[in-house]
Amino acid sequence: MTSPLTPEDAALAQAARILAAGGLVAFPTETVYGLGANALDDTAVASIYAAKGRPSFNPLIVHLPDLDAARAHVVVDGRAERLAAAFWPGPLTLVLPRRAACRLSLLVSAGLDTAAIRCPDHPLALELLRACALPLAAPSANPSGAVSPTTAAHVREGLGGRVDLVLDGGACGVGLESTVLDLSTPRALLLRPGAISRAMLAEVLGEPVDRPSATPSDPTAPRSPGQLLSHYAPAARVRLNASAIGPGEVLLGFGPVAGATLSLSPSGDLREAAANLFSMLRALDADHPATIAVSPIPETDPGDGLAAAINDRLRRAAAPRGSPR
Repeated sequence: MTSPLTPEDAALAQAARILAAGGLVAFPTETVYGLGANALDDTAVASIYAAKGRPSFNPLIVHLPDLDAARAHVVVDGRAERLAAAFWPGPLTLVLPRRAACRLSLLVSAGLDTAAIRCPDHPLALELLRACALPLAAPSANPSGAVSPTTAAHVREGLGGRVDLVLDGGACGVGLESTVLDLSTPRALLLRPGAISRAMLAEVLGEPVDRPSATPSDPTAPRSPGQLLSHYAPAARVRLNASAIGPGEVLLGFGPVAGATLSLSPSGDLREAAANLFSMLRALDADHPATIAVSPIPETDPGDGLAAAINDRLRRAAAPRGSPR
């Protein structure tokens, strides 16, 4: 006897039909919720840019179920093999050269000869990828430049009717976007910090991992998502390294800070702070303060990972709003 479909099975089947027809499905990953579309379909990918109001020069990450699926689209070298074995599924995106016969939409690469790919570590995301049997282009499921979503409710608040279906997988465990590593050149280059640290990457590779220059040569031509100067921003201004608050400000604390409206982690735990960052920025912004002041966050930690990632997101949130987003 065939078992009846569960509600989750029915939702996955519906999501697969929507994606095959060129629609948009938001789904959870371990990092943030993604806005997914068929990465082989130019029109579907273009609808991501339209729904988010995202600049077309900003590349998209393609989500795949495993490394074997990636081989059809990108050139996988020995470095990528070792990193995938160590960290996939997980919050690591690899930028690799597109194959000559790559069928991924050129829009996901924003005109570059590379593609950014990853295998998400979330059961619902992996089930969706298997159910639809498609590579999914999926940036964060929020308006471009705004705070990333870590719950299904955040997606609905930000995108509303611009997404055909939202799969609810609960709150995201990591809460910060994936680490992005460029392997398209002889020396590995860290393009975006995340939960997988530069030190962890270097240990697996057996060689140093470079950092990008402090001032990119062309900030309107990023090599990967998450490199625009103004990004992850609430409507309120963001002021960093605050020791006190002024009129019209609310304080987002870290550690044992007096007077904080919310605290990323009262105990100073970076993993807890990363998981809370985007949801707490959203919660504070909902009260329409003029400014969200943020307590100092350590610039380094033993693994040079989460501290760098949190500070990267906060600096972009606090960047002048005239910067490209």
